[in-house]
Amino acid sequence: MTLPRDYQGQSCALSRAMEVIGERWTLLIVRDAFFGVRRFRDFAAHLGTPRAVLADRLAGLTESGVLARVPPDGQRAVYALTPKGIGLWPAVRALSGWGDEHHPAPGGPRRIFRHADDDAPVAPDGRCTGCGRAVDTADLLVTPGPGLPPPAPDDDPVTAALHRPHRLLQPLPLTKGTPA
Repeated sequence: MTLPRDYQGQSCALSRAMEVIGERWTLLIVRDAFFGVRRFRDFAAHLGTPRAVLADRLAGLTESGVLARVPPDGQRAVYALTPKGIGLWPAVRALSGWGDEHHPAPGGPRRIFRHADDDAPVAPDGRCTGCGRAVDTADLLVTPGPGLPPPAPDDDPVTAALHRPHRLLQPLPLTKGTPA
């Protein structure tokens, strides 16, 4: 039996948020969108999500206004976070930090967030450890951490691209024949 998408009898803000982002795979799709994944095939390759599930989650995120389908220059539409979706960054970052603390990857975190202005690490509260300023999402670099396994020849293009530092929200510079 399929579970309903809503939380009948619950009217708090958390239950309403969970109706949008609470299904399996949804937050990982949002995380990848922050990392710069924009195309259906790249979400599918990186996450290993069944295509029907991915299509359903992308449709739900688009319908709820978290993602928008953006037509690129003469190619298929891509997905981009809307301001509403970008507003999820503190929650995505907090959950990632919680996972690093309570369920750490061998060797340390897989990703480290740095301030693009001075390359200093960003603390869990979103402040730069170098300059002390609160760092805007668009000014964050995602960089490989000590727990990220070395690149492998059969890595999907997203995994390969995440071995190089880049700004959040910017399309990933993909390799292996997959244009950005």
